[in-house]
Amino acid sequence: MPKGPTEPKDSKPKRILLVDDHPLMRRGQADLLNREPDLEVCGEAGNARKAMEAIANLKPDLVLVDIGLPDKDGLELIKDIHALHVGLPVLAMSMQDESLYAARVLRAGGRGYVMKQDGPERLVASIRTVLGGRVALSARMSAKMLDSLVGGTGKADADPEAKLTDRELEVMRLFGEGWSTDEIAQRLHLSPKTVDVHRGHIKEKLGFKTTPGFTRFAIRWVASQGGPQA
Repeated sequence: MPKGPTEPKDSKPKRILLVDDHPLMRRGQADLLNREPDLEVCGEAGNARKAMEAIANLKPDLVLVDIGLPDKDGLELIKDIHALHVGLPVLAMSMQDESLYAARVLRAGGRGYVMKQDGPERLVASIRTVLGGRVALSARMSAKMLDSLVGGTGKADADPEAKLTDRELEVMRLFGEGWSTDEIAQRLHLSPKTVDVHRGHIKEKLGFKTTPGFTRFAIRWVASQGGPQA
């Protein structure tokens, strides 16, 4: 007897895991995505540890990760997901400007970057882009990255993003925003000595002989990225 019609394999909504330490933000994202016929939120996590547990238990099709998490930097979480769950796409989301974080997200293994202020339509479109196997970046950021690859004539190598680690960039950003060594140590859950070591490495990599010279550069760099982040 011939079998009846079967549903296409891709007819089920794609399952999204939300990772953000703000419950109200997760609630808004869940309400938005659950209204889309092809998407559904399968779980939520407020920190990196719970996110890794949820991925193992829920087997989502995509993870939406906030860059700022309380227990681990979001970039480090993306690296963990990329290493332990090969092929699982991650879309990063943050209040911070994409010019600072988008390239770092891609280097960490993420598949795209969305700023929270971009609005719900951009978020939904970016999720579908990543689920479709493509990279989700704004047109402005895509053009900037392509320019640095094909028309920069070494320009990319001169940028701090090309020379510093993710942690070093974070330390430099905080110095450029005017935070003290002790304050940076507290914010990043490091010792003041470790912060000083990071600053020394940054100065060496960027060719600064003095701390005041480094500080002036950090302030200008932060300004070029859109100013201090909230």
